[in-house]
Amino acid sequence: MKVERVARIVPGFRAAGIHAGIKAQAKDLALIVSDERASAAGVFTRSTVVGAPVEVSRARVKRGIARAVVVNSGCSNVAMGARGIRDAHSMARIAAKAIGCEESEVLIASTGVIGQPLPLDVLARGIPQAVTALSEDGMREAAEAIRTTDTFAKLASTSLVLGGEKITLQGIAKGAGMIEPNMATMLSFLTTDAKIAPALLRAILRRVSDATFNRLSVDGETSTSDSVMLLASGRSMRTGLRAGSRDAARFEAALQAVCEDLVRQLARDGEGATKLVLVDVRGARSARDADRAARRIGNSMLVKTAIFGGDPNWGRILQTIGAARIAWHPERTKILLGGVPVFTRGRSAGPAARQRAEIALKAEEIEIRVDLGRGPGQARLFTCDLTYEYIRVNADYTT
Repeated sequence: MKVERVARIVPGFRAAGIHAGIKAQAKDLALIVSDERASAAGVFTRSTVVGAPVEVSRARVKRGIARAVVVNSGCSNVAMGARGIRDAHSMARIAAKAIGCEESEVLIASTGVIGQPLPLDVLARGIPQAVTALSEDGMREAAEAIRTTDTFAKLASTSLVLGGEKITLQGIAKGAGMIEPNMATMLSFLTTDAKIAPALLRAILRRVSDATFNRLSVDGETSTSDSVMLLASGRSMRTGLRAGSRDAARFEAALQAVCEDLVRQLARDGEGATKLVLVDVRGARSARDADRAARRIGNSMLVKTAIFGGDPNWGRILQTIGAARIAWHPERTKILLGGVPVFTRGRSAGPAARQRAEIALKAEEIEIRVDLGRGPGQARLFTCDLTYEYIRVNADYTT
């Protein structure tokens, strides 16, 4: 499945991204609107500390119908108590009035600093401006407007033929820190002109999120605002997709390809990151063990700093697996860094292999592959290295 990092026109949708005034200069308000009622699905953070937008959108998306998503950056509307809920409803109400739809058809999301009130006066002026700026090719601007510490906007799209008709999928995402999703991830908004019932859309999004967004970690921290929302206009199909059909499976594969590309971009742009890292664990006793091993490796500060420094220190990988009490077979375990075997048959592969691995670790994309030699369990995790810049960004986040 070919995925491109370009904006496409998805029939039935318009989008915009503008500078409303929450931030000093950068775009900070995004709006995505369906011309008609669209099927909607969403997955949200499982953290016990959640933003008011998560509470509101999580309740509304259960209806399976939406017309719009309005998103602000610069203020997350988290830990604001009853005021936060009121402000979240007000944000949706302002958008509904400007668009001309029911308030219940507007989903919302916010990202930024925790514990600050939402600037409703700014939104009251900005949202109507965003409605005026709506265009069929406005997703690139929307992707810019949802950024916080991201260094670039994340966008991915693809198209395919289903039932003889061409359909398009497109997604944007943001997130560079406070990332280890436990449902979906940071913020991501997906649109398609496929015709698909809410129940099937919801099931597909959950499976795709588990295979992609839940396979991502920058720093092992789960955000208070994690949200993924998917809207399907149905504009380009006469007959809806059926559960279990070949076309439904092809749609799911296309959605997974778009989401995995977004995940790769998010990992590559982790705060201060210089390298995208794919952790691939095989041969575990179970899928659960493989997942635990992959997350231990991907979240280990020792492993992440070694990757940053180009140090092929396989001992750090074995150490964190052992600390998690994950079963492994010493004589069968293999560790490869950048495709170079550095640990085999219970011992180091030797100085020549270390030299090749040092060269391999200079690449911008690196694979850590571990075969534990115990069973059929497999898991992957997308992550990044840990650098001096990560400390600087987070030490100065609110100052």
